[in-house]
Amino acid sequence: MKRCDIYLHNVQMGKPQKKKKNLADKVHRTKTTTEIKNNPFEVKINRKKFEVLGRKTKNDVGLPGVSRSKANQKRKETLLKEYKQKDKNNKFIDRRFGEYDTKMAPEDKILKRFAMERQRTHDKKDIYNLNEEEELTHYGQSLAEIEKLNDAVDSDSDSEEKGLLSAELTASHFGGGGGLLRRRKPGEEDYEGGRKAKSRQELIEELIIKSKQEKRERQNQKEEAQELTEKLDQDWKSIQALLSKKPPKSEAKEDEHKPKLEEYDMMVRELGFEMKAQPSEKMKTPEEVAREERERLQKSETDRLRRMQGDVEEGDDKKRVHWSADDLNDGFILDKEDKRTLSYQDGKWNIEEEMEREEGGEEDDGEEAESGEPGRRGGEGEGGRKEVVPPKPSLSEEERLAQQEAAKAELPYTFKAPESYHDLKSLIHGHSPEKQCLIVERIQKCNHPSLAVGNKLKLQKLFGFLLEYVGELATRSPPRLDAINKLTPQLYGLCQLFPDAACKAMQTVLNDSAHEMEEAIEVKGRAAFPGLDMLVYLKITALLFPTSDFRHPVATPALVYISQALTKCPVTTLEEVTSGLVLCCLVLEYVTLSQRFVPELVDFLLGILHLAVPVKRSLGYPVVPPFRLAGKSCDLLVMSNAEGAESWSRKALPLSAVQGLQLPSATERDHYRLSLLATCMDLVKRCALLYKSLASFSQIFHPIKILLTKHLPVESFPTDIQDLHRELYTPKIVEVLDYGKKRGSSKQEREREKLKHKYKKEFKGALREIRKDTKFLAREKLSEIMSRDAERKRKVKELFGSLATQEGEWKALKRRKK
Repeated sequence: MKRCDIYLHNVQMGKPQKKKKNLADKVHRTKTTTEIKNNPFEVKINRKKFEVLGRKTKNDVGLPGVSRSKANQKRKETLLKEYKQKDKNNKFIDRRFGEYDTKMAPEDKILKRFAMERQRTHDKKDIYNLNEEEELTHYGQSLAEIEKLNDAVDSDSDSEEKGLLSAELTASHFGGGGGLLRRRKPGEEDYEGGRKAKSRQELIEELIIKSKQEKRERQNQKEEAQELTEKLDQDWKSIQALLSKKPPKSEAKEDEHKPKLEEYDMMVRELGFEMKAQPSEKMKTPEEVAREERERLQKSETDRLRRMQGDVEEGDDKKRVHWSADDLNDGFILDKEDKRTLSYQDGKWNIEEEMEREEGGEEDDGEEAESGEPGRRGGEGEGGRKEVVPPKPSLSEEERLAQQEAAKAELPYTFKAPESYHDLKSLIHGHSPEKQCLIVERIQKCNHPSLAVGNKLKLQKLFGFLLEYVGELATRSPPRLDAINKLTPQLYGLCQLFPDAACKAMQTVLNDSAHEMEEAIEVKGRAAFPGLDMLVYLKITALLFPTSDFRHPVATPALVYISQALTKCPVTTLEEVTSGLVLCCLVLEYVTLSQRFVPELVDFLLGILHLAVPVKRSLGYPVVPPFRLAGKSCDLLVMSNAEGAESWSRKALPLSAVQGLQLPSATERDHYRLSLLATCMDLVKRCALLYKSLASFSQIFHPIKILLTKHLPVESFPTDIQDLHRELYTPKIVEVLDYGKKRGSSKQEREREKLKHKYKKEFKGALREIRKDTKFLAREKLSEIMSRDAERKRKVKELFGSLATQEGEWKALKRRKK
């Protein structure tokens, strides 16, 4: 065995000697600084806004160039040196735990190092391990692997630690860093007691003897375990023969001759019995869906017409055709039904024969059926499972008549597209709103644009006809609002199919109504509020078209139309007040998403609130048309009797009130006035929430604030209206704290503010310096890369030059030889 010693050499890197400062350099540097100071382009003057007497000023004049050069020189002396000496060291230091601790025993050092190593690996490997399990080892081997007993004994000389050295042997030979056989200094005491320490050679020989003895013991243990295992296997085989039941000799012979299945064949057979994936149905195109829906409706209509004529359905008078289990189901159909039905009745077999005749064919004699002679059912296999079903009795005359009446009362399944508004009315006249929607739906399905060329134009006309019918429903007395509600989804569906046609139809309605308003103003000087049909059209516009667009061909004209109605239609009756509030609701619905400011809305709400002010003197707020400060109709919402406020309960305004009101008593009129006032205040609240982010919010709502706080008799109103008034303009108390530099705070708070300010200043300065350092290092790295690239290019050029020279010489030599 050779003795290996590791010698550590401390290599001291030579440092360049500092150059002595030359007088010429100092003069040059002073001259350069003077030139910079005298150069006006290198001087930066920090100007102040104003002079303060008694304040000392510094850094009024700066030299950015000088400061920059000083900072770069400082970085070269400090940061650049650290960068170049990074990852470089001239000493080899043994950093193992407890290596230089003479008071610590070697065993303690080994245990502590082992624990630290396990902790280090545990932190790395098991950082995301949720099981919190630790692998147990014995002599460096996993216990789980040892329990498998996979290691086999090869020979006496081999062992499980083949090619490995024990820790003690390694420590004895490679003891440069110290360990079990570390050389002790003179005068150092032995850790085992006062005995004299053994020499290094003696310790190594003891370790060799000890390792050989341990190896021999392990080998003996393995041989004993192997012998015991073999003995146990033999005993188990003898017991197993007694426990198992031997099969008969014939079966044993068959099993011997029968070939065994391989694992691959077994897997193939298992796969054959596995459930196969069923193919999914193909996604149908809209054209296919429309075609199938039309065919379904046509089939249903044919069945309904047959029942109206009294014909029984084929499945009713024909006896059921049953398939046997042997049917191939290959689509083969006989020309005529010649099978007989087999039934069991009164304890005997009852076989009846029924033949179906086609038109023009001959009918069989009924003698066989009348005489009751049994027949045989053909077409069945001998081994079939036969189903026995008794014949269904035919319908009586009363049942046929009832079936005809039911078919006549049933709604048709197919409809032609109406060519005019009169045709549409004739189709849906006399039906309930649900059936009207069903009729319109079936018209669309039977006349889908993908089924024929002219269907698209027919359905485009249908949208206009439906729109006209909705207007007619709104003008009825009373209005059919439920039918309008049911037909709106049909309008939406047609609008999605034909948006251009829907836009044109709605634009036509808006243009006609706007022209009527302008003509009325030119002739009479005033115009009436839009009727209920126009209000319904405006509501449908908000449902069918986007109202949040900056400009839309339908929504924008509709909003302009509403604004004109709010400014040009005078308010003289409670019905007109109701119409105006409905228009205000529509405006809020139009501008909720876009938050577009509509001044006509705020002015109209102010005018409605003005109608409830009893005393019209010293108001302090303006009123714009169509309202007036005083006049005949300026007290529409003033209460006539205080008793009406006590019995009032808030209710939603009926939309039918636009057409006319029937309020015979003064109390009912006061109740309705209070409902209008509550609705108006609710709309003011919604406007305030919508426009609260505007910079001119206080100026816009200042007149309303004056009216509500000074002129409206809130005390005489019911509790609900008082609550609304309180929610609108209740001043919010906000505590304003003075965080001045010298006043409004204690000494500790001022010190804290100073520290915060200083921290922010230092933090910003540190960030600035870090950025400059990073930029400096990046510039140095780039210069190093460019210098290396330049050197590499130079060497490549030299190499190519030498190769070219060699090539030339070789060619010249070749020419000489020739």
